[in-house]
Amino acid sequence: MDDLSPQIKEKSLKLWTRDSYFLFSVFVLSVFVVMYFWWPLAKSYFWRMNLSGDLAINADYLLLGIFAFMTFAMILRANIKRDILLVFVAAIGGLVIEAWGTQTNLWFYYTAERPPLWIIPAWPIASLTIDRISRFFEYIYKSFFSNFDLRIFFKISYFSVFSFFLMLMISFIDVSINKPLSIFALIFCVYLIFSPFKYRRTLFIFIAGALLGCFLELWGTTRHCWTYYTLETPPLFAVLAHGMASVAFYRVQRMLFFNIKIWTKLRFLE
Repeated sequence: MDDLSPQIKEKSLKLWTRDSYFLFSVFVLSVFVVMYFWWPLAKSYFWRMNLSGDLAINADYLLLGIFAFMTFAMILRANIKRDILLVFVAAIGGLVIEAWGTQTNLWFYYTAERPPLWIIPAWPIASLTIDRISRFFEYIYKSFFSNFDLRIFFKISYFSVFSFFLMLMISFIDVSINKPLSIFALIFCVYLIFSPFKYRRTLFIFIAGALLGCFLELWGTTRHCWTYYTLETPPLFAVLAHGMASVAFYRVQRMLFFNIKIWTKLRFLE
């Protein structure tokens, strides 16, 4: 498993840790904070569900399923020392991504906010879930395929998958390619793709992000919470973009971790 230190690796072998309670508490608190400060949005959503009728019929089972799965997945093998950086990176990265998409009119929210701050907490939650899914993929690989030399397979798969994503991205953002935010997003993705880091781990993260993104985008676009300029529900690029965003968060998280580690050692030597 690709953990950041031996101490974190030892702790992460447990499915339920002491940090799981803390992470779950923070998650529940975040939900209540969002509902408190943006109660009109929550009230509007509940009203659209028409809860005055039959709850079994009107309940949003897709949202409930996503919510339950993400809650369960993110608290498994929780480790604050490892997860706190990912939460920070995903929150900042999510804000940047939402600002890019809404400012360039690639997508827009029903509240017309550019970007809406109430959607930002969803990014760290989704990122923690994707991290757990990718680690499950890593567990399956090491349990059943570790005796096979698949390095060439993962390398070919890596460049095939990410080359396809890059072509899809260029096609999707073509309408805003003259805007600085889109140019920056494209350059950053090209940098990430062609400065590969751990082919297998990166592929697992991308696939995990795309799988979760499929359900998130299906819910968001079919409920008209957000809408893409192509009016697809959802567009393939949006689904795969969750995988690319997860890879970006992973790379930045590792960079910050090792920079902090080096800085701490230098301070200790002074």
